[in-house]
Amino acid sequence: MRIDVFTIFPDLITEFSGRSLLGKAARGGLLDIRAHDLRSQTQDPHRSVDDSPFGGGAGMVLMAEPIFACVEAVDPPRPLFLLGPGGRRFDQAMARHLAATPGFSLLCGRYEGVDARVADHLVDGEISVGDFVLNGGEVAAMVILEAVGRLVPGVMGNDSSAEDESFSDGLLEYPQYTRPADFRGWTVPEVLRSGDHARVARWRRSQALRRTLSRRPDLIEARGGLADHELVLLEEFPDLP
Repeated sequence: MRIDVFTIFPDLITEFSGRSLLGKAARGGLLDIRAHDLRSQTQDPHRSVDDSPFGGGAGMVLMAEPIFACVEAVDPPRPLFLLGPGGRRFDQAMARHLAATPGFSLLCGRYEGVDARVADHLVDGEISVGDFVLNGGEVAAMVILEAVGRLVPGVMGNDSSAEDESFSDGLLEYPQYTRPADFRGWTVPEVLRSGDHARVARWRRSQALRRTLSRRPDLIEARGGLADHELVLLEEFPDLP
């Protein structure tokens, strides 16, 4: 998979994507993450990418010309998404969808935003990582790179690791434990030490349901509520540990 990122801070993207699983995947040929400096196509001595907005107002706006020139010089994989507050909310479903594609590109906003002609005539859509304000799109790009990159087959080593994670089925993940079985009097649930794999699977599902009900009831509502067999699981394992 190839992912291109357009930014005025390419070193941030290059450094981040060269670490941990993303870096290992890149070195193994599974991911090709390319950071492009929007200043590379500027024509003035100061390599200017921003200007004051028509009509006045506080702050500066990224200009259309250097953005168009940089994207057209690279011919990146499409779709190209602008990272900004007006876009579709990024979630696990979108991450899975993007991970199944050959590639895509991200444009990092900065300052007070970008010239509207970029959104109207260059990008294919807009993505938001949440209802809050960042100084620029670089952090949002890192979120998307991590969330999508780890889902590309082979990146995590064990592809089944992603199947039981939070949001994989509209639920939060069940609680996890490791050794020792008794730590300061807090013991690992008996079912996890029973060796009964079918019972363990039922317990994990019940705890994912109960945890989601307690912490993110909106996710349960989005799934259309609880099914009858899920109510049975909650009765079988009535309490969180």
